Amino acid sequence: MSATLKELYTTSIVPKLVSLYEYDSVMQAPKLEKIVINIGVGDAVSNSKALDQAVEELTLLTGQKPVTTKAKKSISNFKLREGQAIGAKVTLRGDRMYYFLEKLVSVALPRVRDFRGVSGDSFDGRGNYTLGVKEQIIFPEINIDKVTKVRGMDIIIVTTAKTDKEAKSLLTEFGFPFKK
Repeated sequence: MSATLKELYTTSIVPKLVSLYEYDSVMQAPKLEKIVINIGVGDAVSNSKALDQAVEELTLLTGQKPVTTKAKKSISNFKLREGQAIGAKVTLRGDRMYYFLEKLVSVALPRVRDFRGVSGDSFDGRGNYTLGVKEQIIFPEINIDKVTKVRGMDIIIVTTAKTDKEAKSLLTEFGFPFKK
C-alpha cells in the first residue's frame, strides 16, 4: 500500500513540481522527510494508566513504539513536576511514513464529523505543516469500545520544501484535502 504513494511521488508528483517551479534538477523537488505524531496526556499527572493507553493507541496507529515525553519544568498549579511523563510521540520515516499519510488522507480525515477540508494556513514558514486532530477514533485501528478517553493529537509533516507554497503544492499532489 505504501509503495503506491511512493511510486506516485517519483512518477508523477516530482515531474509536476519540477515543471511548475522550474527546478534545474529533480533532486531540488521537495519531498517528505518525516511525520511526527504527538499526543499530550495531561491527565497522566493524576492517572498513570492514561499514558499507557495513549502509548498503546499510538503503537496501533503507527506500527512503531512511541517514546514518552517528559515535562521540561515544574508547574505547581497543574501539580506537574519536572521530568514527569506527560505525553507520547512517534517519528515516522520511509515506508511507514507513506503508509500513515495514505491512511490519514484517504481513511481518517474523511471520517471527521462535519469535515470541510484542512486549513491551508498551518505552515510554519519553512515548508512544514502541522495538523491537529481532535479525536483519535477517526482511525480505523482504534476500537471505540476500548477507548476510555477521547484524545487529540498533533501531526507534523516535515518536508524539504524551501517555502510554504512549494510544500502546499507537494501536499496537494499527495491528495491533501485543503479548504477551497
